[in-house]
Amino acid sequence: MEKVIVICGPTASGKTGLSIELAKRVNGEIVSVDSMQIYQEMDIGTAKPTKEEQQGIKHYLMDFISPEDRYSVADYKRDAKQAIKKILEKGKTPIVVGGTGLYVDSLIYEIEYPNIEFDEVYRQELEQRVETEGLENLYEEAKKIDPIAIQKISANDEKRILRILEIYHATGKTKTEQEIDSRKNPVEYDYQVYALKWDRELLYERINKRVDLMLEQGLLEEVKGILERHEKFPTAMQGLGYKEVVEFFKGNTTKEEMIEKIKMETRRYAKRQMTWFRKNKQTIWLDGQASIAKNIEIILEGF
Repeated sequence: MEKVIVICGPTASGKTGLSIELAKRVNGEIVSVDSMQIYQEMDIGTAKPTKEEQQGIKHYLMDFISPEDRYSVADYKRDAKQAIKKILEKGKTPIVVGGTGLYVDSLIYEIEYPNIEFDEVYRQELEQRVETEGLENLYEEAKKIDPIAIQKISANDEKRILRILEIYHATGKTKTEQEIDSRKNPVEYDYQVYALKWDRELLYERINKRVDLMLEQGLLEEVKGILERHEKFPTAMQGLGYKEVVEFFKGNTTKEEMIEKIKMETRRYAKRQMTWFRKNKQTIWLDGQASIAKNIEIILEGF
């Protein structure tokens, strides 16, 4: 069984730097496993590595979907496996890198998330209810339908709360039931999974600094440009940093409130990411504060 290296972990933990140096050592190419870096035009707020930062290492599944388009976990799994196959056929090493736990699990456990037919009318009904009732009611409904899945989701994560309701509405099965059914599938590759861990307070400092840097680099201008160029944002504008800027542009928050909200929600997201990756028993934890060279040596020992 051919080996695939997976490097995951929370936002701002140093995955990009580690993966690029590792790719140089093992003749590797990188498959992104980030649900927001897939979008074109969304560079600053997703911390998408620049061409200079990529240092000539080929990256797949990054910067290829319009902000107007929907892209599902099923779409990701299909495209990621195609990218892995292409890299292996070139005689290179696939390195899957990112922090979207759902995408990671779809690969390492061969979970088949159904690509359900999208019901525009039902989605509009749900979005209208969010506007009139608030998200809390829908969160409670999703909790009754799928109490296991809701444990991994923040009470203000509108996108994933609505997804639980939509899956059940379309299939009559919960998201958790479908995951259990599909975990019986054989795994195609030998996924060697690593994750970067940090002291929580140090990680939170890194997150706060990253948000400040994003604003200096032009996050507000980036969001403004996207809003001017596109009419619909089914998923893209739900991303961390983007939805908070949109609320600021609407006049619903001050700039200071917007900045603090981005930092707070990103810290919360990082905490959920750590919880998610801890439940994957095959994960080997790397010290984020250690040198890149030391972590590469640990990875190479098992390769």
